[in-house]
Amino acid sequence: WYEKIPKDSLPFYESELEIGQIIVYPKASRDLEQYIVGEMNNYRRQIDLKLATFEQLAKRYSEDPGSKDRGGQYQLNRSEKSWDPVFLSTAFRLKEGEISPPVKSKFGFHIIQMVQRNGDDAVVRHILRIPPVKQDEIDQAKRKLDSVRSKVMAATLTFNEAATKYSDDENAKYTGPYITGRDGSTFVTIDQLDRDMVSMLAKMQPGDYSMPTAFENEQGKKGVRVVHLKSRSTPHRMNLKDDYSKIAQYALEEKKAKVMEKWIQSRLATYYVMIDPATGEECPQLKKYMSVN
Repeated sequence: WYEKIPKDSLPFYESELEIGQIIVYPKASRDLEQYIVGEMNNYRRQIDLKLATFEQLAKRYSEDPGSKDRGGQYQLNRSEKSWDPVFLSTAFRLKEGEISPPVKSKFGFHIIQMVQRNGDDAVVRHILRIPPVKQDEIDQAKRKLDSVRSKVMAATLTFNEAATKYSDDENAKYTGPYITGRDGSTFVTIDQLDRDMVSMLAKMQPGDYSMPTAFENEQGKKGVRVVHLKSRSTPHRMNLKDDYSKIAQYALEEKKAKVMEKWIQSRLATYYVMIDPATGEECPQLKKYMSVN
């Protein structure tokens, strides 16, 4: 596969990094959690008394940046695994128009409104509040991760083992602590990282482990992390030495496509194929089948 590509047509790759992280999310005090629950019950009372709509309160108070501007609205499917199970099960127990009591998920506290439901599909609104953590809780998380980092540095624990045992990042439990890129590999570019991570990496060399550092995730939740810079490549043109795994993956995908094409061709004569005209016009691979009788 690689040898068939003219040398001047080989793609050029910018610098790529392999980055692992162990994350601890400090837990807010019980008093603060109860305060948040009280505020959310107050939102429900305002809606019951028609002093405000759920949508208005979501735009005003929700801490979910992904839905705040839409009044907290999401489309759900009961079988989707990406949703928090507590959120999902609570939502699908509601009748249309009903609002849940405050429930706690891995993201924070929610109240959820069922807007519309059709079987396993639903439209819901929610308000998310994240109990704030104090500096004391952040410092405690830093001390915990500093101890973990010391074990890794002393080689009494590998970074992967430490992530599995101590990280609050669910991905680390199943796919390992290394950040995955858009192509599913563990090689990422700077533009895929948050600003604080980029600043930290600028001071690190391959093999380094950062000191425990506070940060905020995409949902605005405060955490502490130790970052491992496993490798950093220099900008280069595709080659077997640096990009063998990518080349192998590209070759495999091409082989799969050829097998699929052969399978389709062998069955075209005996199967009825219908392709949406608009989709066919946009996709050359489908367009060729539109002219097959």
